[in-house]
Formats: sequence, C-alpha cells, structure tokens
Amino acid sequence: MPRESYRERALVIRTYDLGEADRIIVFLTQHRGLVRGVAKGVRRARSRFGSRLQPFVELDVQFYVGRELESVTAADTVGFYGSGIIDNITCYTAASAVLEAAERLSLAHDEHDDRLYPLVVDTLKQLQHAPEPKLRLDTFLLQAMTVAGWAPSLYYCAQCQAPGPHHAFHPRTGGAVCGTCRPPKAADVNPEVLHAMWLLQHDRWAEAITLITAQEQGASARESSESVTHEIPCATAIHRLTKAHWQWHTERKLASLMVLDQT
Repeated sequence: MPRESYRERALVIRTYDLGEADRIIVFLTQHRGLVRGVAKGVRRARSRFGSRLQPFVELDVQFYVGRELESVTAADTVGFYGSGIIDNITCYTAASAVLEAAERLSLAHDEHDDRLYPLVVDTLKQLQHAPEPKLRLDTFLLQAMTVAGWAPSLYYCAQCQAPGPHHAFHPRTGGAVCGTCRPPKAADVNPEVLHAMWLLQHDRWAEAITLITAQEQGASARESSESVTHEIPCATAIHRLTKAHWQWHTERKLASLMVLDQT
C-alpha cells in the first residue's frame, strides 16, 4: 500500500544531523503546525535540495507520512528572507528568536492556529530591512501572545477591567493594573509606553514609531533642561515589559532573546 503524502508551505525552525548524510528537520507548516521530518542524503554535495532546507527560507515541501518522522522528498523555494538578516547580528538573533518563539507556542498548544504562520513570515520579511529589529521582535511577541490567548492587557486593568491609562504593569496579573489592584513588585510604567505597546499589538507600526520617537525626544529634552532622574527610553521599556510577560506565561526564557539582549 503506498504511503500517504501531502504538500505544505513550511519554514525550517531547526535541524539535527542524522547519521552520515541525513538530517532531521523541524518545520513550522502553514496548516499542520510543527512537523518533524527526515531528509535523506541532504548533507551530500550532490543533494538536489539540501541547500534550501535552511532557516529563513519559505518552502513548498513534499512530505510522506512516517511512523515517527515524515519523509521529506522535495522542497521548492517560495521565498528567501535571509538577505538582510544573516549579515546583521542583531537582525539575525531577532529572527532566530521569532522562530524559537513560534516553536514554543506550537508546542504549548494542542490545536494549531493558522494565524501564527503568516505572522512569522511577515515578521521575517520586515526584519530584512527593519531599522529597529528588537522592536520588530517585540511586535511579533505581542501579536503571537494574542494568537495564543494570553496577550497582556494594555488599556483596561487586567484585574478589575477599569479603563486606563494606568501606571503599573504586572505579568502575573495579566498586564496593566490600576492603583487599587496593583500588586507588590508591579513595575512603574509611563502610560504612553503601554499605549505604544497597544499600537504594536494591533499592527499600527507607523503610529507606534511616531509615539515612541516623540516620547524619547521629550525625555531627552527634559533631561537636558532639568535636574530629573534618567528616564528609561520608551523602546527599552517596551522590550522589558514584553519580555517579562512572555517569560512569565511560557515559564521559560528564549535562548535567542538572551543573546539579542547582549548585542
């Protein structure tokens, strides 16, 4: 009886060498979530498609169903997003964090959500020419957490739903919190930081950049004209809060994100 086969759009998440010439590949697919497959002979110099099975390449993959691993028999390039990413360490680590986060979300949920795949592809495209790769990653994480169902509340109090603006943020509570519901160790936050995060969460990039730029220019002007305490830049605050919320709800750190923060 012939084995069942299917084709899927897919991105390579990670790879493992197997034996002398084979490779195990973890794919994020458009409609089936994570798929693990083995590509036989792809590490040989004469492999027909081994060079395509790399991160940041979107593929049309032919799979044959196996007992534990699918067999990968063909892979045609749909889009190559490595240009502008692999030659920039900040963009590269941000893009790697996107793939790692996508894998984490897929593993954490039994049911696949078709919104995740196009979100990953779009983010990789943006990172090819992003002037703010870390902010692009934060945008992806905020939107991916929305897909997962545990996005931070950024206007209403996460505890009592009182409308904002609010001045505190606490991941365990669920995001922004009002003065009444504020728990111990909640972070003090400028309401405009939460506003910028809300804009990023809702894919309003241009408005968010305008707001972030205005906030950081205003902070710089205040520091140069007055004796005030140094303010955390708006983009830095966004990154810290987004990362804290992600890590609280996944209970694990992203290795690529830790590298990114050191660049």
